[in-house]
Amino acid sequence: MAIIAGAWAPNVIWHLRAGPRRFNELRLDIPPISAKVLSQRLRELESRRVITRTIQPTTPPSVEYALTPLGEELVPALDAIVEVGHKLKAAIPRAM
Repeated sequence: MAIIAGAWAPNVIWHLRAGPRRFNELRLDIPPISAKVLSQRLRELESRRVITRTIQPTTPPSVEYALTPLGEELVPALDAIVEVGHKLKAAIPRAM
């Protein structure tokens, strides 16, 4: 729970589930997140071995982030949370 309890960590994991992403791609995927917070979350998730950081040998160098096998194991849990969220949202009557 500590891994996905941090602010924005579930969002980062969610957006990496489809494959490796670069920093700016993640910033576009999660518009409200600041660069500073995204950088902190990426470092935190990397230190917990949920994601990997790979420097691409391009000019200029670019960095890609991807889920590790451990990180991929978190995706079904996030899927279940999203599904329950949709059910709860549908159950709340809309105000007119």
